[in-house]
Amino acid sequence: MSNPADGHCHDAVIVGAGFGGMGAAIELHRQGYDDLVILEREDDLGGTWHVNRYPGLAVDIPSSTYSYSFEPNPHWSRLFAPGAELKRYAEHVADKYDLRRHMRFGAVVEEARWDEENSAWEVRIEGGEVVRGRFLLTATGFLSQPRLPDIAGIEDFRGTVIHTTRWDDDVELAGRRVGIIGTGATAVQLIPELAKVADHLTVYQRTPIYVSPKLDGPVPAIVRRAFAKVPLTQRAARLVRTSILEVMMVAGVLHFRDLPWANAVGKRVCEAHLRRQVEDPQLRARLTPDYDFGCKRPTFSNDYYPTFAKPHVDLETTGIDHVDAQGIVTADGNRVDLDVLVLATGFNLWEANFPAIRIVGREGRDLGKWWRDNRFCAYEGITIPRFPNLFSLNSPYSYSGLSYFTTIETQMAHLGRVLAAMRERSADVVEVTEEANDRFLDRMTGLLDNSVFNAGSCATARSYYFNQHGEAVLLRPTSTLSAAREATRFPLDDYTFTAARVSASA
Repeated sequence: MSNPADGHCHDAVIVGAGFGGMGAAIELHRQGYDDLVILEREDDLGGTWHVNRYPGLAVDIPSSTYSYSFEPNPHWSRLFAPGAELKRYAEHVADKYDLRRHMRFGAVVEEARWDEENSAWEVRIEGGEVVRGRFLLTATGFLSQPRLPDIAGIEDFRGTVIHTTRWDDDVELAGRRVGIIGTGATAVQLIPELAKVADHLTVYQRTPIYVSPKLDGPVPAIVRRAFAKVPLTQRAARLVRTSILEVMMVAGVLHFRDLPWANAVGKRVCEAHLRRQVEDPQLRARLTPDYDFGCKRPTFSNDYYPTFAKPHVDLETTGIDHVDAQGIVTADGNRVDLDVLVLATGFNLWEANFPAIRIVGREGRDLGKWWRDNRFCAYEGITIPRFPNLFSLNSPYSYSGLSYFTTIETQMAHLGRVLAAMRERSADVVEVTEEANDRFLDRMTGLLDNSVFNAGSCATARSYYFNQHGEAVLLRPTSTLSAAREATRFPLDDYTFTAARVSASA
């Protein structure tokens, strides 16, 4: 990879202009770095809240927990805010923290390579341009690479095919025969909306999902005014909701072996919700998961289950054999003619998202290949040996809690502490040690033995939590409080701090 013509080296190159990338830029500003470039492949900021525009899109955890704690939004219209409000919140953050001037849209990153001689990262953009930075921060999101189903004949379908991540509002759905493949969290939001307009809707389910009641509704104007005028009230609401989610995740999922009753509570809440909303015992059985609660991310909805009782909606649980020009044929020979085929087939984490771009560190080590040939791990979910000055924000064992913002702010704290230590030591290059990384991996795998992922029955969940080796390495198996505490207390001796051999801007 050759140097760019002007030789300029930014303080940092950030890949991704979603909430993770903006959080990283805010922390870099706090640490005194202003020469930043944020490379975004889409045509605007916001990450998943820019890309996703399907009907029914909303945050799937309470809005009060889904924001930066230092920049609360008192104006959410509902307890579970619709997607358009998340997009506006992202725009507000970019404007308030002066981030837009760093952003380059339509910049598709192909590769990042460590330049040992100049102690800098060289980032190649589609088209051949190379951008250099002292630091590289990857914030490409956990769910950014859509998974396309490997179904025979899908390219032969003569109707319209649309993936939920590339929604087209111009596609006519009213009065059409619509099929949707997938019943994950996205489909739970979308299916009731499709049923409102389609002449007939067929839902192809491979794996049922746990769905709990959604305590949703508009946020009264008086409450929003109180949040705006007395921020402490909103912080209190956030604490309560976060605590509830924490109990669900930590007690019910991560302490499954020691506290099986906590997991059972989550399961029974979802099963009771299903019984209340679906009277037909045969339909109810087909919608009931056969794996333990928490193996696959659960979700909230009040109108998903009732949709299947509508006369023009069919649930198909027999596997798909193939797609032809007119529709879908299942393994039992049943065929359904369709006008529109919607793909709610999730995302490709383990082949395409870890990492989402090719990253080459010291001695030519390819991060994706190294992870897949060895073990998926990043120290404290953010740094990797042999990859100096790299902060990988979407890494194994990084996702803490149910709100992505808890993960973002934990990583911002870790990044800030490392950068402060570099200043104190007059260092140009920082790298986590192999020993620290190995200790962290041993601790995480040990903690996972207590979780539902290792101790429960998850074989039929087909969850994106698990990689191709059957390891659940996405979630950090500690409380969010523990993760936040460790982000400010990790031993600085776990890193090596050195001076560059040559100035990166030379």
